[in-house]
Amino acid sequence: MTFRLALVVTGLAGYIALSYEMVWFRVYGFLTGGAPSSFGVMLGAYLLGIAFGSLFAGKICSHTSGTSGSASSDDRDTLQRLRWPAGLVLASTLCSFALAPAVAHLVTFASYAFSLAAVALAAGLMGAILPLIAHFGIAVDAAVGERLSYLYLANIVGSVVGSLLTGFVLMESLPLASISSLLMVLGVMLSSVLWWASCKDPVPKAVGAMLLPLVAAIGAMAGPTLHDGLYEKLMYKKKYTADTRFAHVVENRSGVITVSPDGAIFGGGMYDGVFNTDVINDRNLIVRAYALLGLPRKTGRVLMIGLSSGSWAQVLAHLPGTTDVTVVEINPGYPKLTAQFAETKSLLTNPKVHIVFDDGRRWLRAHPTEKFDTILQNTTWHWRGNITDLLSLDYLQLVKAHLNPHGLFIYNTTWSETAQKTGCSTFKHGLRLINFLYLSDDPVVLDRDLWRQGLRDVVIDGRKIFDLNQPFHRARLDEIVRFADQSTYGPNGGQAETCAKLVERTLHTPMVTDDNMLTEWVRKWYQVPTAGD
Repeated sequence: MTFRLALVVTGLAGYIALSYEMVWFRVYGFLTGGAPSSFGVMLGAYLLGIAFGSLFAGKICSHTSGTSGSASSDDRDTLQRLRWPAGLVLASTLCSFALAPAVAHLVTFASYAFSLAAVALAAGLMGAILPLIAHFGIAVDAAVGERLSYLYLANIVGSVVGSLLTGFVLMESLPLASISSLLMVLGVMLSSVLWWASCKDPVPKAVGAMLLPLVAAIGAMAGPTLHDGLYEKLMYKKKYTADTRFAHVVENRSGVITVSPDGAIFGGGMYDGVFNTDVINDRNLIVRAYALLGLPRKTGRVLMIGLSSGSWAQVLAHLPGTTDVTVVEINPGYPKLTAQFAETKSLLTNPKVHIVFDDGRRWLRAHPTEKFDTILQNTTWHWRGNITDLLSLDYLQLVKAHLNPHGLFIYNTTWSETAQKTGCSTFKHGLRLINFLYLSDDPVVLDRDLWRQGLRDVVIDGRKIFDLNQPFHRARLDEIVRFADQSTYGPNGGQAETCAKLVERTLHTPMVTDDNMLTEWVRKWYQVPTAGD
């Protein structure tokens, strides 16, 4: 093998390996609903595979000692030994290509933990490539060390390009199945080049030149079929059936958003809400947004961290007293879905609403002088990776600094007592309604009469949410305002609870901080949620 070819092979191998690692992380992140351990567990299997692959490559090198640096030799045996890296590139590419659909199929009847062996196998085949290329591509002379450093540099450059090109460009414009197919074709072509270099006789060269591109073509054509229903299988797991299909799937570099036929939206494999602003048939507990009508204060200028379906922003924008709504959303895929549902599409043309694409915490730090009367976030599940950034004491203090006097902060604790204790300890006053906290340095009390009147009068897109000529609507209105009467906590009731009682109840519960990341590490890595759980 010429040294130039060795540089090309190691560079492309690094690109393919890191790109597939990103593909697999997306698969395992979606599969586990964004569990904090998903990357670490997958990476552990990946690194273990590379270690064993390198060990295997060492065995091969020990049987071919004395042949390195003979790329210019006519020795037939020496050239044929180059088929080892050619075969390993092909095997690792095909194994990597099949991994995502194989994992998706596996989790429909077994634990995903078994699939980690396949990750180790694919990574092991990749891990054997670099040592073999170094063995066959570096001449045994005084420049061995220099050439080895160049090979490592080429591998590192390829890996960096994989992270940037695949992570920031391809994942923004192509679905995961297409990216995997593209990497497979690239890997097979690389194997074809190595096979060509390993053959002296024209017949084997011609056979490889025809068969390997055919393998790539067949794999590319089979890609859509292999990946069909990928995200449905990963999310529903053992509940998956052949009829299970998402109505919408949005993939970009920020993540994967899916929508079920009944309008439920899932971000990264976890429930994210429903396209619904109807408090009569309240599928998404949107009543928690309408609770603002029962608080004796104006919503005023509103900041909302996270858009999701847009249902909550739609309600906020139509509440009396709302003057402006700024929505900070990290994933630009959500507005594309918001525009497709009648309940929310008018949000995107509402002159009160301004959507900014950024990380919520970063945006707050970058705009220290911005002040709001109401800040709201329908926070995702308290155990997911990076959720500390939106639940910690440090973050809540940052939010508090952006509130006007008498301002109100509202967020979803997803029933975490640790999150509830942290929120109620940051503000002087507060109220828990279902799993939401309503926090302020002023007293927070639901006024039953004010809430009833507000619900009777509120209009969304020209339509009142209650038709009091209908008995069911009147009964539903009475049911909602009774929330304001409940001020005790218990297993059989207690939809509302003051922060004073909550803190007393959670006296020995610790608070979540940026340092302890407490809510993220209470679940075991193998406890994977299933859609609907």
